[in-house]
Amino acid sequence: MSTTTTSPKLNRIGLPLAAYKGGKTTLCAGCGHNAISERIIEAFFELGVDLQWVAKFSGIGCSSKSPAYFLGGTHAFNGVHGRMPAVATGALLANRRLIGLGVSGDGDTASIGIGQFVHLVRRNVPLIYIVENNGVYGLTKGQFSATADLGSMLRNGVVNDLPPIDICALSIELGATFVARSFSGDKKQLLALLKAALSHRGLAVLDVISPCVAFNDHEGSTKSYKYVKEHDEPLGDVHFIPSYEEISVDYEPGTTRDIRLHDGSHLLLSKLPEDYDPTDKMAALRTLEEARKKGEHLTGLIYINTNSKDFIELLNLTDEPLATLPVEKVRPPKEALDEINESFR
Repeated sequence: MSTTTTSPKLNRIGLPLAAYKGGKTTLCAGCGHNAISERIIEAFFELGVDLQWVAKFSGIGCSSKSPAYFLGGTHAFNGVHGRMPAVATGALLANRRLIGLGVSGDGDTASIGIGQFVHLVRRNVPLIYIVENNGVYGLTKGQFSATADLGSMLRNGVVNDLPPIDICALSIELGATFVARSFSGDKKQLLALLKAALSHRGLAVLDVISPCVAFNDHEGSTKSYKYVKEHDEPLGDVHFIPSYEEISVDYEPGTTRDIRLHDGSHLLLSKLPEDYDPTDKMAALRTLEEARKKGEHLTGLIYINTNSKDFIELLNLTDEPLATLPVEKVRPPKEALDEINESFR
């Protein structure tokens, strides 16, 4: 009697989905961060990303633990609290061939790490930067973070009386070239945005609302599953079409904007409202402010700019990664140093 086994589905570079997984999660059951990890695994698998060229970066917090749960065969560096952007910048400048993926939280980004985040954005470092945003400090018993909405309530009844930092608005203002927001429970939208971010040249900021089931998923929280589902205002259906696949998409004429990314891939945004233009910086900021006044969480691709140079281009680095340059190319000869020293006499 013979038995047959079904071979696992392989992606375009011949790897199974299992190759893109990581360790078993130790986060709370139902945590939105785990859903984000699953979408990252899917995005990298479906696009056929070669894992040897991926580098993961994180800081401190529940969010910064999650890189252990996906893309297990990649390079990884877990930095100190709020300092992940500096580590990522150094690594990506040293080896421009790397695909950088940074995972942070609302505390790691908008509080202790905000100084580093600000300069990461203005430099347009080529990095996918995911903020797993739940509005609380989950590792220190659920105090309000800097992204907690004004008037939101903790489980013990404490009401937040400080205005929030809007990571998307801040990123757009500082010059980010790809800014999006999603919800950990919206699998389709988050997957499409992750794929688009992978194909973007420059910094891609994804602010993902990820409810904390332990401290911030109750009545009164504006980042609970119930509140986000009731107040999620999507800009439209997002579809991503890789340049190496020929896919037919059925959509009504006049409702979708076709955005060509740097690698030839396309991002199709079915606009709601129809006149929304994600390439208009001022419109993006205005739309975010209007949604904030209504108590809505605006999700989707909020802003994109494919014309700005990234940090590697701005520094005019060599095509060969700095990390692989031979010593004779990076160390000035004695004659050159003597000439420089003599010029200061």
